[in-house]
Amino acid sequence: MTDRLRLAFMGTPEFGLPALQALIDAGHEIVAVYAQPPRKAGRGHRVQRAPTHAFAESRGIPVWTPARLKDPAAQAAFAELGLDAAIVAAYGLILPPPVLAAPRLGCLNIHASLLPRWRGAAPIQRAILAGDTESGATIMLMDEGLDTGPVLGEARLPIAAGTDAQTLHDAIAAAGARLIGPVLADFAAGRIAPRRQPVDGVTYANKVEKSEGAIDWTRPAEAIARQVRALGPTPGVWCHAVDSREPEGGGVRIKILKAQAVPLPDGAPAIAGTVLDDGPTVACGSGALRLEMLQRPGGAPQAAEPFLRGFALPVGSRLGNG
Repeated sequence: MTDRLRLAFMGTPEFGLPALQALIDAGHEIVAVYAQPPRKAGRGHRVQRAPTHAFAESRGIPVWTPARLKDPAAQAAFAELGLDAAIVAAYGLILPPPVLAAPRLGCLNIHASLLPRWRGAAPIQRAILAGDTESGATIMLMDEGLDTGPVLGEARLPIAAGTDAQTLHDAIAAAGARLIGPVLADFAAGRIAPRRQPVDGVTYANKVEKSEGAIDWTRPAEAIARQVRALGPTPGVWCHAVDSREPEGGGVRIKILKAQAVPLPDGAPAIAGTVLDDGPTVACGSGALRLEMLQRPGGAPQAAEPFLRGFALPVGSRLGNG
């Protein structure tokens, strides 16, 4: 039986929900959940609570949503919780030194990579974009650096061919949830000691910018396929296309939601962006990309066949870059 610890959980998106549930199931006392403040979202711009906020309220757990933690009053309120530890999972706010030092055991972060590779904001997307074959979850004792703290435990996961960001997100979130309970128990009991991260192999996962979704057809098909898997559906990956039945209408932005790199057919024109068949398959800088799921402005995502019934892309036509 795990000793019951007094904890705060600090996380905002869905990534942290499996771990929060695992800590509750393990019998720990969750005295507070910290999440980023509710924000306007969606087409109606309605104020929405973060997933962890809604989850905690549904279970009667007090929720704190400070805009920042630099204020002395916010830091004092955190210290007054009398925590054994704080568990952090994609919280989105920097924890200043007084917050890091307040819990008896410190603040433990569930990070979505195998540190020191992909420190920073977007480790899942960067791993796929880079063509990594492995990722995982790391439990780290936080310090003042950017994901530089010593490691308490990790779970390694393969990145299979065709894995997209959502699939990898869910797998790492589940792995972190399985890992956090045993690691926390062993650390609290003194059975494991923090180990420094290696100096070699440090990479940084910068925040994904919307502009990174623009397709450049002169790039290799494999790289564009990884771009689609890493960045869809948000911020999304797109190109420009003209419906051949409405040539005067100008080009529109087409989102590519699912695609697969394939060899360039024998004898096919190698001009990047050329539609090669009714797949549709598009020539790239090397190889070709078969488009499997697309979306036009204001429309719903569609598989290629029904999409082409409403938007003509004849063989030989050209798609523009994003």
